[in-house]
Amino acid sequence: MMQNDIVLSIRNICKSFPGVRALQNVDFTLRKGEIHALMGENGAGKSTLIKVLTGVYPKDSGQIFLDINGGLKEINVKSPHEAQSLGISTVYQEITLCPNLTVAENMFIGRGNYRFVSWRSMKKKTAEILKKLNIPARAAQQLGTCSIAVQQMVAIARAVDMECKVLIFDEPTSSLDEQEVEKLFSLMRELKSRGVSIIFITHFLDQMYEISDRVTVLRNGELVGEYEVKDLPRVQLISKMMGKDLDDVSTLQKRKLPDEKTDVLPVYEAVGLSSTSCPNAFDFKISKGEVNGFTGLLGSGRSESVRAIFAADRITGGKIKINGKDVKIKKPKDAMKRGIGYLPEDRKRDGIVEDLSVRENIILALQVMKGFFRPFSRAEAEAFADEYIKLLGIKTASMDTPIKSLSGGNQQKAILARWLLTNPQYLILDEPTRGIDVGTKVEIQKLILKLAEEGVSVTFISSEIEEMLRTCSRLIVMRDRKAVGELKGDDMTQDNIMHMIAGEAVQNA
Repeated sequence: MMQNDIVLSIRNICKSFPGVRALQNVDFTLRKGEIHALMGENGAGKSTLIKVLTGVYPKDSGQIFLDINGGLKEINVKSPHEAQSLGISTVYQEITLCPNLTVAENMFIGRGNYRFVSWRSMKKKTAEILKKLNIPARAAQQLGTCSIAVQQMVAIARAVDMECKVLIFDEPTSSLDEQEVEKLFSLMRELKSRGVSIIFITHFLDQMYEISDRVTVLRNGELVGEYEVKDLPRVQLISKMMGKDLDDVSTLQKRKLPDEKTDVLPVYEAVGLSSTSCPNAFDFKISKGEVNGFTGLLGSGRSESVRAIFAADRITGGKIKINGKDVKIKKPKDAMKRGIGYLPEDRKRDGIVEDLSVRENIILALQVMKGFFRPFSRAEAEAFADEYIKLLGIKTASMDTPIKSLSGGNQQKAILARWLLTNPQYLILDEPTRGIDVGTKVEIQKLILKLAEEGVSVTFISSEIEEMLRTCSRLIVMRDRKAVGELKGDDMTQDNIMHMIAGEAVQNA
């Protein structure tokens, strides 16, 4: 590798937080005009490395060199704004734009003096960018009215428009469907051809292999190695990320749940259920110990359906039975009292309470059911938290650590702990493995199967069809916010799901 091919060189970076060593002597090299993947389990140090590079966190030690005017010069970035001025732009996993502002305002916020800005030219340029990238939004539209996927695309468009030399994508595809991912990849290839260097953080192995030239693997805050993607088989990559063999994965793939039981009353049954976000009435039921799921493309109505089941949105119609008895479920607290737990799709917005500790987040649902005027003692709360931190292997310096300091996968485990603590008879998990590492995905899938064996009913939603096929015994296929069919047993194949989504006849096994 020639020295003049390097646009970014990170050497011996160390970073610690109270009780946690996040990075230990990590190296990273980025060449001009390449797409370089950064891989590792949650807590491996990927996001911390990016935040050190972009000035969100100060480094404890080490050096960072950036190509400036044709030569590598040491930089010490103190803020994201300074990083942007140096040509380093980032699109984070969680959308960091302002939903109360328009799309155009989000595109240009922080890039000039608002007293002298030309609103007309700003809107015109935004409209041109949106059209060029085929983003279905208007410049004058309030960002909060857009879907999560469109908001993500706007964040990407903003970073691309800032003429960066290093573009960092931190899980940019988590909220995108296949067509949107392909659109993003086309854009990444175009930027690569112009000489832009891209750091791509993802947990989707297929996407990494499709788009990346090289990959750097981190584990437990340390560098495992740097590899040419074409020379690294998938099994070896996963093994390097996890630091162990793949027996757990292969075992999980071979396990099958029994078909839906028909000789007992459903744990939950709804007829003609509808809500403000799910206006098309649907029927649904689930048996004791069954794992079923809603599958379909982004926006097909998967999440809206389970939000209606939990009454997370206002119920507008339908009848509900729990264990064969008519019940009224009008709000989430009603569902919780009936033994229903719900892990939402957007963990940052609807799941964690960022400024509360891990302990407080874990006991939150049980405290709601008990009543806030009857608080748990500190000893009780600590006992509950300690049990589930150990049970789920939540990596945290302390149960009193603010949950926002944890990695995404560990935040997800804490929300799971919150609902397991309520001892639910029916658990709804909407994208529980989105944006988390391979090892944690396997742990969550194994936990789902274990819960089912113990008699808990589970509805599981994942954008990864292979996960659904491994974990569920019955799938409800969604299209245009309607259930268009159901698959079970040997008919549950990826081809049949695709055919059903497309409105075509399925192939019988």
